[in-house]
Amino acid sequence: MLPATPYQIYAIGDQGITLDYGGEMNETLNKKIYQLYSLLKKWQPEAILDIIPAYHSISLIYDLLKVKKLAGTITAYQFLEIKLRETEAQLIGDITVMMNRTINIPVCYDLSLAPDLDELAKIHHLSNEEIIEIHIQQTYRVYMIGFMPGFAYMGSVDNRIASPRKSNPRLQVPAGSVGIAGSQTGIYPFNSPGGWQIIGQTPHMLFDANKENLTLLEPGDNVRFHKISLEEFHHLKNKID
Repeated sequence: MLPATPYQIYAIGDQGITLDYGGEMNETLNKKIYQLYSLLKKWQPEAILDIIPAYHSISLIYDLLKVKKLAGTITAYQFLEIKLRETEAQLIGDITVMMNRTINIPVCYDLSLAPDLDELAKIHHLSNEEIIEIHIQQTYRVYMIGFMPGFAYMGSVDNRIASPRKSNPRLQVPAGSVGIAGSQTGIYPFNSPGGWQIIGQTPHMLFDANKENLTLLEPGDNVRFHKISLEEFHHLKNKID
């Protein structure tokens, strides 16, 4: 019998495997995931098609036939399960401190760019300005990139302004829109449908296919928002465009 571990390993389809610590959004677990991701990236053979980190889990997507050649007498799944356990064991007792970038992002909270700000103020019994001040006081960790290229899931939002997703998502949310969903905040990189509560907009581009680093934000980054005027927003946006 395998010893008890603080995680589960399970199959996702016939060519995927996940190691999952479970639990809530947690910075300590997320740091372990990205240290695990770093080790697996260094090892990654051609047979591993993708390594996908998330809040508290990491998944390997693999070519079944190619992994079978590496596995020898055991199954491809067993081979990768052993690899995940061995790699995770390297982290035990040696969780090094990760150096994080801090990215400062300007946001305009003008009502013309913040269609949900008035409603959230009413729900939380706060003024619009109080919502804004609470939002910019926090430093947010980028836990993962998902939903679309460059969309960073960041946490945690102060409980005073944590808000559920909209019951009826919008068909079109403008690129750069800054939203809240539960205890998370995020920025839409492109025009797209979406159900987050929109409280502002940044002129920054979150994804640029012409740059070496495609996304402005990366997992593990720290993000600080600062308030700018509508005039500053249009000035910065015109410079970027």
